[in-house]
Amino acid sequence: MTNSGVKEKVRQILDNYLEMYKHRKTPERYAILEAAYSMKGHFSLEDLGSRLERQHFLVSRATLYNTMKLFMELRLITCHRFREGTKYEASYNNSNHAHQICTVCGKVTEIESPDAVEAIDNIKLKRFRKDGFSLYIYGICSSCQAKITRQKRLELKEKSKNNNKHEHR
Repeated sequence: MTNSGVKEKVRQILDNYLEMYKHRKTPERYAILEAAYSMKGHFSLEDLGSRLERQHFLVSRATLYNTMKLFMELRLITCHRFREGTKYEASYNNSNHAHQICTVCGKVTEIESPDAVEAIDNIKLKRFRKDGFSLYIYGICSSCQAKITRQKRLELKEKSKNNNKHEHR
């Protein structure tokens, strides 16, 4: 589905919900939805607020927070609690995915995981209907691993140098 097709579909979901529960269709809700679905990857409320501000559409932090809460209930937005703070992401057609998270630097990367999706799809749950999942895989990224390896080599070199000094006395 194209990005414009996705945006139209999520707008329709919001419309249906607001009509069904007789809530007002405010310009703020639609502007926040449009901005959220224009963001790439994970974003914070501050990122979203800044995007709206650049579009000359000012909303309060409370409005942003409450609207994102509504979007999470509608499963249009997913909330993640990462090391650098709470992040959100557009989740229509993207509810089953995995993240790898570096425990050293905190870098988060989305990964394709068809085997994990299949395994979770095949799990038989009792008295529970699953709607989607987010999988978090923790480890050390290659950049941090390289830094750790370099640091260990330097420490070994220093230790060796110090041992050689003591032996020659």
